[in-house]
Amino acid sequence: MACNATSEVFFKYGTDARTEIEEQAGYFDYIPLAKDSTEIEWYPNFAHSDLFCAYGGSLFAQDEMQVAEHPALGSLREALLAEDVMLLTVEAGMPTPITIRGIERRCAIATDANAEQGRPFGLYGNYFARAKPEAIQLATTPLNLPTITNIIAMEAPPGGYGIYTDSEIEYILVTALTAFSAARIDSCAQSNRGSRVTIHTGFWGCGAYGGNRVLMALLQLLAAHLAKIDRLVFHTGSVARDRDFATAQAILKENLIAGRSTVELSALIGKIHAMDFPWGISDGN
Repeated sequence: MACNATSEVFFKYGTDARTEIEEQAGYFDYIPLAKDSTEIEWYPNFAHSDLFCAYGGSLFAQDEMQVAEHPALGSLREALLAEDVMLLTVEAGMPTPITIRGIERRCAIATDANAEQGRPFGLYGNYFARAKPEAIQLATTPLNLPTITNIIAMEAPPGGYGIYTDSEIEYILVTALTAFSAARIDSCAQSNRGSRVTIHTGFWGCGAYGGNRVLMALLQLLAAHLAKIDRLVFHTGSVARDRDFATAQAILKENLIAGRSTVELSALIGKIHAMDFPWGISDGN
């Protein structure tokens, strides 16, 4: 659904407005749209509850990578802290995603494994701290003509064990739905009524936080439909035709929304809970 002037809270899923789903191998590339495009794109920051709090640390995960390539995000944090304003994506136990528009991307940093350039295991996660400065410099390409990025910051639940509870599933869905809805509303506020809204995402909360890859993909797909996002681009990392993402898509189409006009959210959450998704294990990054 392209932008319109109204915002709604969606308690039911309707089959009248389907989100276009696109799978893309690789990671966020922030390729700018054509100049005449009316589409508005958003990229997630898989945030800590204290947004950008570790941007100066030795770990180099998605949050730190994004700040390194968009240095104004670090400046934004420091400026707000100087005014005693906290950037919190969770407050009082409730998700409070943050949207940030119009951030310049000033460089591109390669994190893939490249022994010839001094990063035999890449730069992601803890490998960044072990890399020599020369290797980091070789991996960094300045963008003399910076591109512009819109960002949605949202935190996944930081770890769990056993089978996901219905309250955990509801919390994750509400977080993603709130973030995606905010992006759509923000897009409508800055554009004409005909603009399409695209959200890029990936396996949110499935690294250091140990989230279940199928469930986290499934809940984001569902949230995109509920928020009436026009297009969701799911980046699967190094694997093309990712099996976990394919499973999530199949569950959504065949088990949750097939042949239905409207479905109560509570019924959807109950059905997902009955699938007994187990928590995963942190990857240490």
